Amino acid sequence: MSVPSRLFSQGLQIRQSSLPPAFLLPSLFTSSFSTSSPLSARRDGNPKRGVSALRRTGLRRRQTLSVKPEDLPRPVTDSKERSEIDVDPNHGLWGFFNRERFPFATPEYDNSHGRAWTVQELRGKDFEDLHKLWWVCVRERNRLSTESYERGKAKAGYGEYEAGAREEEVKHTQKAIKHVLTERWYAWEDARMLAESDPSVNLYPKAGEPSYTATESAFEEYTEPEQIQSAQQDSQVPSSEAQSQVVPEQIKTQQETRV
Repeated sequence: MSVPSRLFSQGLQIRQSSLPPAFLLPSLFTSSFSTSSPLSARRDGNPKRGVSALRRTGLRRRQTLSVKPEDLPRPVTDSKERSEIDVDPNHGLWGFFNRERFPFATPEYDNSHGRAWTVQELRGKDFEDLHKLWWVCVRERNRLSTESYERGKAKAGYGEYEAGAREEEVKHTQKAIKHVLTERWYAWEDARMLAESDPSVNLYPKAGEPSYTATESAFEEYTEPEQIQSAQQDSQVPSSEAQSQVVPEQIKTQQETRV
């Protein structure tokens, strides 16, 4: 093989090795890879064509806006010249702030709190009261979280310990509410299972059907056991009928002595 043919074959191998894969060959015959339409198709007469906030192209020389710079509002830097905004002092959003309505409360304010609600105290509350108390706790934790964020931005360096102790008491109250609701749920499930096994209870009555049908056994007269009757006879304890007859006589004698 001559030298020129050998060089040609080597160059052909190098050129073949540098070519892209077969599925990319159509891209070699296109000018550019773009998903947008050609430039000629976008000549729609739009005066704002080409203005991009991302590429900071800005306005062209002869391009104008509907608002002139003189019509734009100017910020008021002097606090005395600013107009006052009417704010409702009883607005609900004030509940997310402390009493002084400052960005974050003082340590004395956060430290002046009581103890958490106990489970024994919450057992006497109905569901509506527990629901209200739960959302009061949620609002208080929201306020503490917001003030903690503002305190970190201002780099105050105080109040974190008092706010954390206050939030712990709120968390204990929420845990107690969950405990009471869990107890009531288990009591409801036990009552439901007992009612399903009772033939006199209809948990899913239709229109016109009673939810409870009393049986004859519910109206049976109560008779005292023989052991109690024999014990009453031995100790000469008066029966319930005799006691009911004796009590009015005692009240009558007491009234006579008072007179």
